[in-house]
Parts: sequence; structure tokens; C-alpha cells
Amino acid sequence: MSNDSSNTNGKSRGIYLLPNLFTTAGLFSGFYAIVASMNDRFIEAAVAIFIAMVFDGLDGRVARMTNTESDFGAEFDSMADIVSFGMAPALVMYNYALADLGKIGWLAAFIFVAGGALRLARFNTNLGSSDKNFFQGLAIPSAAAIVAGLVWVGAEYGVEGSDMGGFAAVITICAGLLMVTNFRYHSFKDVDWKGKVSFLVILVIVLVFVIVATQPSLVLFSIFFLYALSGPVLTIKNVKKLKLGHVVGDDDEDDADFNDNKETKKEADKAEKED
Repeated sequence: MSNDSSNTNGKSRGIYLLPNLFTTAGLFSGFYAIVASMNDRFIEAAVAIFIAMVFDGLDGRVARMTNTESDFGAEFDSMADIVSFGMAPALVMYNYALADLGKIGWLAAFIFVAGGALRLARFNTNLGSSDKNFFQGLAIPSAAAIVAGLVWVGAEYGVEGSDMGGFAAVITICAGLLMVTNFRYHSFKDVDWKGKVSFLVILVIVLVFVIVATQPSLVLFSIFFLYALSGPVLTIKNVKKLKLGHVVGDDDEDDADFNDNKETKKEADKAEKED
């Protein structure tokens, strides 16, 4: 009986270990990116950050599939994210293009790290209260992909980092600031991955993979750059009059991240009065 108990406990620990192994792999990828950039291996550093994104996407899904979600896993994931998608992209970009800018360079890198930390803190405290179909502000992995993608493109095409320092600083700062805005970004969590799709959809997916494989650095950077632009466009499109509260702030009534909160509240108040 004790053997059965120990086997059960061993199995339970093994299952709970699985998603955290993916998180650890993502953390290692981010750490490796920092080390690689310190040795001027910028393509390897950028690729490592994208690999960390793959592991970050897998750990949560594995936890849900194996019913092993836990508070520890959620906290560990956030700690890993700030390293892999906050510190790593900022330091990789700093070592590649920002170091020669002096104070402006390290301030740009710090703004990105601070934006990432604030983005994660807001995400963790808003769990269960925001619209699952949209992100409030640019997600930190997407911001990391923009910064890492720019490094990858520059290094692959032989561009000296010092020659694009100003542009790199602007991109890094903008990516950091977009994370703490209220711009709405599609989360794609409403996509039914288990449902049936047409042959055309499969064909499009295959074509996307082929295009990415031909020029991975340029294509990935372009995809995430356009995704970053989609937030302001979507927000402006969905609000009748753009106010400061739609861009920054934490007042849920003014957040563009939520679907017509003001109108919903007015309708609820009206119905209450009628009752």
C-alpha cells in the first residue's frame, strides 16, 4: 500500500514537473541570449529569444492539458518572462546597437525592461477581469519579438549596430511603452484549434511556414511589427472619441481594452431604474 502511495506521489510530482520544465527551458533560452550577445553572437541571441517564445507558449498549454496548473507555475512563468522577454531583448539590443549612444542607449533599454515588468504585473492582477479575446497593451513576448527581430535582421544583413543606433533606440522605447498602454490587441484565444477547417486554411498555414522559412528574420520582424501597429489602429477604430484614458491609465471605464464598458454600465443603470 505504501508502494502504491509512493508511486502515486511520484507520478503527481512528475506531471507537475512537466510544465515547469518548459518554463525552465524558456528561462535558459533567455539567459543564453544574454550570454551570446556579450560574445557578439547576435543572430544566436535573437534566435534564442524566439525559441523562448515557443517554450512560453507550450508551458501553459501543457499545464492545462495535464491539469497541473498551479500558483507556483504561474509565478515561475512570470519570473521567467521578465528574464527571457524583458532583460534578454533589452540587453541584446543594448550590446548590438545601443551601447554607443551612451545614456540614451541604456535608458532606452531600461524603458523596455520597466515596461515589460509593469505589463506582467498588470496582467497578473487583471486575471479574470479583462476580456480574454484581447490583451490590454502589447504582450511582452510580442514586444520582445520586435526588438529581437530587429537585431536578427540587422545582424543577418551585415548592418553594424552603431549605424542603426537611433532607429534601434526608437523601436526599443516604443515597444516598451506599447506594453503599458491600453491599446487593444487580439489575443487569438478565441481560435478553435480543435475545430475543423477548410483545405484553403491548411494551404494558407503551409504557405506561411514556407515564407517564414525562406526569410525568417525579416518575415518574423515584419509580422510582429505589424501586430504592434494593429493595437493603436484597433483602438482608434473602436472608440468614438479618443481620450487619454484610452491610451494610458487603469480606469476600467475608460480602458479601450474592455468592450464598451461605459455603454454596458449605462444600459445596466437604465434597466435598474426601470425595474
